[in-house]
Amino acid sequence: MESPRRTVLFAQQKALGARCINFGGWEMPVQFTSIIDEHQAVRTSCGVFDISHMGEVFVSGPRAFDWLQRMLANDLAKCPVAGGQYTFLLNDRGGVIDDLIVYRMAEDNFLLLVNAAKIGEDVAWLRKHAVDGATIDDRSDTMSALAVQGPEAPRVFREVFQCEMPARNTFVALEKCRGAVIAAGTGYTGETGFELFFSNTLAGDVWAAVLKAGAKPCGLGARDTLRLEMCYPLNGSDLSPDRTPLEAGLGIFVALDKPDFIGREALLAQKHSGVPSKLVALRMTEKGPPPRAHYPVLVNGQEVGETTSGALSPSLNEGIAMAYLPPALATPGQAVQIDIRGRHFAAVVEKKPFYRPSSARAA
Repeated sequence: MESPRRTVLFAQQKALGARCINFGGWEMPVQFTSIIDEHQAVRTSCGVFDISHMGEVFVSGPRAFDWLQRMLANDLAKCPVAGGQYTFLLNDRGGVIDDLIVYRMAEDNFLLLVNAAKIGEDVAWLRKHAVDGATIDDRSDTMSALAVQGPEAPRVFREVFQCEMPARNTFVALEKCRGAVIAAGTGYTGETGFELFFSNTLAGDVWAAVLKAGAKPCGLGARDTLRLEMCYPLNGSDLSPDRTPLEAGLGIFVALDKPDFIGREALLAQKHSGVPSKLVALRMTEKGPPPRAHYPVLVNGQEVGETTSGALSPSLNEGIAMAYLPPALATPGQAVQIDIRGRHFAAVVEKKPFYRPSSARAA
């Protein structure tokens, strides 16, 4: 078995007391102090996550735009230069290979930020469908990234870069630590925040500058509880090649009016016939152990689905989860039970998201 990979910040994070786990083939911090402590830091002040395990794939050339319009589900024409857009890489059945953010660096130059466990698969899929005039440049091994999130993120940004933080879903190119840094107003927590992308050679200096400005180091544990409170999906758990964005309730990010993209025909057929299941939010209404992924969900004693994600919400102090259920059972208020190690605990289908951050800016 291959040893897990490490980001260039691994040694500095271990020196800060990071407890690490294997995540998507990477040895990553799950927490520094505690998941609850780090979660609350992001909700009330500011936290920083090392997201250097994620992939950076650049696509450029005179046919880059037209080709990506066919490869990605969202409408890239609505993403201006210096803008970012959430989108999907789909298979022919409309299933999700990966969910990602595309940044439009110039008219015909794009950066795809892809999930760590999907880098190889994504790049292989893109190269399988490659065309002349669209160059694919995978720089994942040479780039690092940080996500700084929380109400204090704008202040941290000003202290580090001496300018204002980019607006949501936009980015700017800056100079810091004698090198180029892409700073984007994006994130995965629901809070105000930004993400930074830069060469591996700058990682230590940028990390140190963000910490000095007051951001608290946070691990994957808090990242998971934060995104789950917002009902943001996790690829490989809530999203998969066997589920479509329509089933996941993410049809707003699919441009079915585009003339052609991979998976479109399957999605049109599903929209016409109706989705077989819907990804719903579940809140436990009975005290018990927190739900985790792959726990059976029952109605009247009959299994109707299983959880895809689950945790104890630090903000709500209640167990929360997501699960695919039949459409007839997907209405908020629907009573269900979650089977947790053989015991059935009461829960209810909840309107998404579970939590609405006061610091988040309007999309």
